[in-house]
Amino acid sequence: MDLFLLKKVISAAIMPINLVLILLTLSLLYCRKRPKRSVKCLISAGLLLTISSMPVVSDKLMVNIENKYESFTHSSKPVDYIIVLGGWHVANDALPVTSQLNTNSLERLVEVLRIYQLHPEATIITSGYYIKDQLSHAQTMKQSLVLLGVPANKIMTENFPKDTEEEAQLIGPRVQGHNVVLVTNASHMLRAIKYFQAQGVEPIPAPTGFMVKNINGPKGWGYYVPKSKSLQITTAAWYESLGLFVQWLKSLL
Repeated sequence: MDLFLLKKVISAAIMPINLVLILLTLSLLYCRKRPKRSVKCLISAGLLLTISSMPVVSDKLMVNIENKYESFTHSSKPVDYIIVLGGWHVANDALPVTSQLNTNSLERLVEVLRIYQLHPEATIITSGYYIKDQLSHAQTMKQSLVLLGVPANKIMTENFPKDTEEEAQLIGPRVQGHNVVLVTNASHMLRAIKYFQAQGVEPIPAPTGFMVKNINGPKGWGYYVPKSKSLQITTAAWYESLGLFVQWLKSLL
């Protein structure tokens, strides 16, 4: 198993829903021989699932990550590059290329288009590797942008990075000394900025795909009831917090 796959397996195993499943499995295993421990595992699973699914908890966790940077408005200087970090897609020739992109990639695509309309002088860099498809994610994003009106000669692709650290390592040297805008999801921006700064690049952040739109807005009773969407937000917040922790550990080595 390569290091990239190992990281994915470990991170998936310690996500909230999978921790709940592990606790439930332990509860079943302990059921006959250690009933008290079985009950503890069962209660722990129920509490973890309930707390992780509460909007009042998930939103607080996420807003502390997402609100590190403001949305991009306009650069006072010409923009040389708009970098959009890789997301995910599922190849299916029966679908338009834009429909093959997952939600995060679509959010980034829309933000790139918005910024390109403000700064048509910029060159767009798309990123993302091949999985089993003929086209890399970077090429799929490029096709989508061309379909939506961006000239193909204004788009460069970086087809090999598997994660954000590799994206910064491969793209960073190319854009050093240039005015760069970095597009990724708001929850991911802090970690992405730090990786590019480590490569000597100071990009202008352009966060998109905010999962918490207005934490100070009016709240109804439903805000205090567990929801599947809140479990998704908690999972994303936990994933990014874990990523930031690993990033910090690497910086000490």
